[in-house]
Amino acid sequence: MGCCFDEDDDILQPLQSPELTIQNTPGRTLDHSASAFAPASSASDGGDVIVLSPMNSNFEALVCKDILRTIFEKLPLVDLARAACVCRLWFSLASDREMQTGAFKAPWKLKDVVGNPSSGSFWRDNSLGRFAISHRLLRGDTVAGLAVRYSVQVTGIKRLNNMMSDHGIYSRERLLIPVSNPDLLIGGTCYIELDTHAKREVAVIYLEGGPDSKVNCLSNRVFSDQGRKRIIDSLKRSMQVDDGTAQYYLTISHGDPRAALTEFSKDLQWERQSGLA
Repeated sequence: MGCCFDEDDDILQPLQSPELTIQNTPGRTLDHSASAFAPASSASDGGDVIVLSPMNSNFEALVCKDILRTIFEKLPLVDLARAACVCRLWFSLASDREMQTGAFKAPWKLKDVVGNPSSGSFWRDNSLGRFAISHRLLRGDTVAGLAVRYSVQVTGIKRLNNMMSDHGIYSRERLLIPVSNPDLLIGGTCYIELDTHAKREVAVIYLEGGPDSKVNCLSNRVFSDQGRKRIIDSLKRSMQVDDGTAQYYLTISHGDPRAALTEFSKDLQWERQSGLA
């Protein structure tokens, strides 16, 4: 944020310049409650110019860490972020991890937040849209079916998971579901995760258990991104299907293209026998 310097004696230096200049004319009494928010007076009126800022007041609470910490603990997340921009002392307190997680959990009565975001800007927003439910996909799951199950919109699921079509479900092991009922967060634990498909950091809620600690591997073979793309393109031409379908059959076949073609042929034969093709 550009507010970290080496000089310890500048700990109270404002990060920006919020000072207000007012004119102290003879016979005029300065009203801190009203004049602090009045426009600056012109120096041509005569008298001394007084500069007001949060840091040149005699109010000792502004520099007492214990009092500031008690005050900051009561602030919502947005105001806590604003307080971090006042001076270096306030920044050091408002940027404390315990302080941030406390403000993040408070509105939703969360029990705990696990994980560290890649960017400090993650803590600036704790709206309901920041949270998501992790649903492990099973054979037969559809986007429409999950939308009905969790009482959310199909477009909401697609937007959150960066999906262009329903076929994108076939290449994934899980979907992130938007949280429609805030009561699901009460007493829960959320995990800060960067979802590779959704390409965003979210606070994930697991309704059953927790995150899988095992390393999930979609293929028994190690492919480079370009190599995998060539295989998918080859499967697309052979099967005459789209990207999502080709990725699905490659996934369930553990990365074996021949096994993927075999599975596709079995499904196609079943559809023809059932009169669906």
